[in-house]
Amino acid sequence: MNSNQQQPSLSPPSLSSSRWWSKDTVAIVTGANKGIGFALVKRFAELGVSVILTARDNVKGLQAVETLMAQGLHVHFFRLDVSDPASIHSFVSWFKLRFSALDILVNNAAVSFNEIGENCASMEHVETVINTNFYGPKLLTESLLPFFRHSSASTSRILNISSRLGLFNQKLKNKKIKEIFEDEERLSEEQINIMVNLFLQNVKQGTWKNQGWPEEWTDYAVSKLALSAYSKVLAKRYEGRGLSVNCFCPGFTQTSMTRGKGTHSAEDAAKVGAWLALLPPEDLLTGKFYIARSNLGFGLNVQKLFVVLSLKAHKTKSNLFSSDAWGIWQPCTKD
Repeated sequence: MNSNQQQPSLSPPSLSSSRWWSKDTVAIVTGANKGIGFALVKRFAELGVSVILTARDNVKGLQAVETLMAQGLHVHFFRLDVSDPASIHSFVSWFKLRFSALDILVNNAAVSFNEIGENCASMEHVETVINTNFYGPKLLTESLLPFFRHSSASTSRILNISSRLGLFNQKLKNKKIKEIFEDEERLSEEQINIMVNLFLQNVKQGTWKNQGWPEEWTDYAVSKLALSAYSKVLAKRYEGRGLSVNCFCPGFTQTSMTRGKGTHSAEDAAKVGAWLALLPPEDLLTGKFYIARSNLGFGLNVQKLFVVLSLKAHKTKSNLFSSDAWGIWQPCTKD
């Protein structure tokens, strides 16, 4: 695509004509007191989903709930720090008492200590980033797996908020690990854990810079590499069993993590994220990596993305879900 061409806005089509959910549909969004997480909770609530807002800070979480209540939106709240196994256990115990089943999990909570355009890989930050962005969401997901609804009328779904930095065929230069990750048939949780542990060891030894790890936002990128790989493994494990697992990169979004910089708002990103999370069962794929772009052309020249359209478009080669429709990337193989 020519970079001079006008790009579509970051806005998905309406979901009203394909509504499969009801007020009994339950969604959990982590890290939701602000930014994309808050915007996703708001969007789900507007669409009539019973949504649980979680945040590690109890006061900020309750303030977020009050903000939504002032807008006439009712949501549930429970404190959850995904980096703390005890907090995850408490949340799951509370959920089990309050709800009969889970339909949607959005793993949005994440941290980064990097500034735009610079790297940071202190051991202290690495452990925090890996625990919050990978181990925490993984433990939460595994703890909630027994509660996902099994229904012939719908498919439960997990949407992991990721980053283009989590595309291992783009950012990982360590040939040995890259080969393992690109072999999707052999990819396993054990291999993912080996990769993460090797990275932590390299950081501790001060050798990470010459070991082929991502050069941009290194600690954050590795955490998202691991989350992306785990999503592929989990999707394969549950394929055909009523659970869809996908990743979504919201693009360069104006949030606290980007210090307010970005090409589009958290609300714009949430519209696309909610649309992906609420795709009708017949259009829902699994094991895919979606990337959103803004009208400023985010995503141009990215090669061989794990981006797939709806099942219907994928089967019919229709342009209904093409990148020109609203800014979800098709597979791209050209510079």
